[in-house]
Amino acid sequence: MKKSNYLRRMVMLAMFVALGTVISPILRIEGMCPMAHLINVTCAVFLGPWYALLCALLIGIIRMMIMGIPPLALTGAVFGATLSGIFYRLSKGKIIAAVLGEIIGTGIIGAIVSYPVMTYLWGKEGLTWFFYVPSFICGTLIGGSIAFVLLKRLEATGALSKMQNGLKDEPEKEDHAA
Repeated sequence: MKKSNYLRRMVMLAMFVALGTVISPILRIEGMCPMAHLINVTCAVFLGPWYALLCALLIGIIRMMIMGIPPLALTGAVFGATLSGIFYRLSKGKIIAAVLGEIIGTGIIGAIVSYPVMTYLWGKEGLTWFFYVPSFICGTLIGGSIAFVLLKRLEATGALSKMQNGLKDEPEKEDHAA
């Protein structure tokens, strides 16, 4: 019988979404939300790219609905969260790769995608394609640095791998009882 940790992953995802929603106003200025990047990297390392994408999407939607944040809540999070998880997996577990994925995904891709969204959908005028790049990169550097320190500390104590292992599906075990 296959033991699934699906419920644990869902609970962890819900905790990341709740935490991300609550701490996102900390250090937040227009176009820069370092705490969102902390959550993106941490969620990507714990749960992988697809859960990190879902987490960023849910936090962004909640922030837009409750806090009146513009669509930057989405464009400034989903690319970085996903690339953070993908880079972490491709590097076979290097935390710096997760941070780099966040910087490239949000700081560059998300920032550039924000231009047409904010100009054509939100009606902001006077923007350029690279308008959001400086603030998004600053935000990712701050949040990514905090995530790096936190995750490296967890890694040094062995807690990171223990928590990650607790969230993985266990391989099927053959039943030899006859």
